[in-house]
Amino acid sequence: MSAENPYGDFWTLPTGGERLTLSFSPGQLPLQQRWRNNGLSADFMGDYVTAFFPRDDADPATGQRQAEVKGAVSYIANELLENAMKYHDAASGAPIEIELVMTSEQVVLTLTNHITEAQAADFRQFIQRLADSDADTLYMDQLESNAMTGSSSGLGLLTMVNDYGAALAWRFAPQGAQGVNAQTQVALTV
Repeated sequence: MSAENPYGDFWTLPTGGERLTLSFSPGQLPLQQRWRNNGLSADFMGDYVTAFFPRDDADPATGQRQAEVKGAVSYIANELLENAMKYHDAASGAPIEIELVMTSEQVVLTLTNHITEAQAADFRQFIQRLADSDADTLYMDQLESNAMTGSSSGLGLLTMVNDYGAALAWRFAPQGAQGVNAQTQVALTV
């Protein structure tokens, strides 16, 4: 089956330019051991982008810009990886992949993950809620809901929009009876 129409503005990324791709086999380690690796991988991606936003000691604004971009990329990559590890369909045997692409105007992270059809349905409902709501209001509603349930679900994607001004997009490609390949794309203007 072919991919569904994307949710949001899914970017077709240039074939050239700077690109970093990491691939994970989530079935190799228990989820709890993966959390540390998620943070290390996300910090690596944040450190990687700093080379393209060099610091000039004569201009303090360059150091601030470098720190902001590094922090945003690290946060977003960590949230994407944590969600992927948490919801990945381990029975699929498919890897989790995260790709970072930089253009002169954007840093785009695309995460590809295999999930069940039931998870995809829930995810589509969340995406629709996000599309139909004001992000600030939805964030506050989610905080209240999480306080009542003791959960922290849904805050990562909303934080990307509210705190980092990120644009989000999704694409789902059904894999027959084997579930769905879900792609989440996060674009930051730099």
